[in-house]
Amino acid sequence: MAPVSRGFKSFLSQSLKCTYRNNARSLSTRKLVISQEVSEALKNGSPVVSLESTIITHGMPFPTNLSMARDVESIIRGGGATPATIAIIEGRIHVGLSDAQLEELAEMKQPAIKTSRRDFPYVVANKLNGGTTVSGTMVVSHMAGVEMFVTGGIGGVHRGGEASMDVSADLTELGRTPVCVVCAGVKSILDIGLTLEYLETQGVCVATFGESRAFPAFYTPDSGFAAPYNVGSYGQAAGLVLASGEMGLAGGVLIGVPIPDTEAAGGEKIEGAIRTALEEAKEKGVLGREVTPYILGRLNQLTAGESLRANLALVKNNAKVGAGIAVELARMKAGSFVPPVREVGQSKPVVVGGSIFDFVVRLTEGQISLNGGTHGGTLQSSHGGVGRNVACALARLGEGPRLISAVGEDREGRDIVREGGEAGIDTDMVLVETVGRTATYTALLDSGGDCR
Repeated sequence: MAPVSRGFKSFLSQSLKCTYRNNARSLSTRKLVISQEVSEALKNGSPVVSLESTIITHGMPFPTNLSMARDVESIIRGGGATPATIAIIEGRIHVGLSDAQLEELAEMKQPAIKTSRRDFPYVVANKLNGGTTVSGTMVVSHMAGVEMFVTGGIGGVHRGGEASMDVSADLTELGRTPVCVVCAGVKSILDIGLTLEYLETQGVCVATFGESRAFPAFYTPDSGFAAPYNVGSYGQAAGLVLASGEMGLAGGVLIGVPIPDTEAAGGEKIEGAIRTALEEAKEKGVLGREVTPYILGRLNQLTAGESLRANLALVKNNAKVGAGIAVELARMKAGSFVPPVREVGQSKPVVVGGSIFDFVVRLTEGQISLNGGTHGGTLQSSHGGVGRNVACALARLGEGPRLISAVGEDREGRDIVREGGEAGIDTDMVLVETVGRTATYTALLDSGGDCR
């Protein structure tokens, strides 16, 4: 038997995920605007890396934020993956932005709301602009089927959080959304020890990238706390994501990437500035979601721009690592297809082929005349396609076939999947795509039943 090609194996691998992935995407992505570049990458099983937009709208000043966003996307493309910056523009959730949209967000001519999970209903309902946080970006990434996400750093448990219960939504999102987050750890303005404890409680797999388990603290490579694990290569990191997905674990994976050594030297100076900024924020009554933007702005002033340069360096480094992991993850999925094990005697036939929605228009009187007039007639519809037809015949014989096919997320596609299941066809491996429509065939017959 000839070896199965990588492309076909990739298609089969994607098909086998459909019970989980189709249900999630077919119900959710109708509210998303996915760019053509990202759509094509997802459809082909190519590596995609999502990016947050709060770092653009709230994290850096213009035009630094715009050049950063462009540079990060360029690094991800250079690493072999497709960038998917996520943001809300006029109430519409975008996955993948054009350069003009990046510029619009960066300039902030229209104010943008810092959007976490809780904020989506308000921002979308009122057709506002929103910069997605780590939590918000994870939500949308999962809806779109993107498994890798790169950011600067995540939120955590604030100091005194054991009394105030001030815990970032990023942590709970990591506990319930299966997306891998690549970051430079958490900022030292937070309680890093409690943050790691909270992640453990949430069941999040945490690992550092490199030879050490020292957990990074954004501007410094060693926070003084250790991660449970470390991974030394893109392949090892991708292995964590793959294993978590194959086990169906609900939570995400967190990869902590230390800031590059060339930028770590100024860490002590920045830490001193952080302590000063924290005291100022407390005196001014800056609370909640406003604390981080305030601290970042003051750090840039107190360190004469050194913190901003470090911020840019670590974000770009994270993008490089995230792209590398995404590429390895895609390679693993394309090259390690293993069919699900069935008990002996329970094997069912697998049919790979097309599914088509057929229309037959038949005139009830006269002949077809293309003169702009109208014709009386009837319209009938049915399901077709060689693959679907063969599967249907096998189902009628009681064989319970599995169908590997593809339909659009439209009425015709839903009918094919629903009625196929009712007829005894296992349709779990039918891909339901949000781009494109279900294939259709229309036959026009005259009153004598001839197709002319």
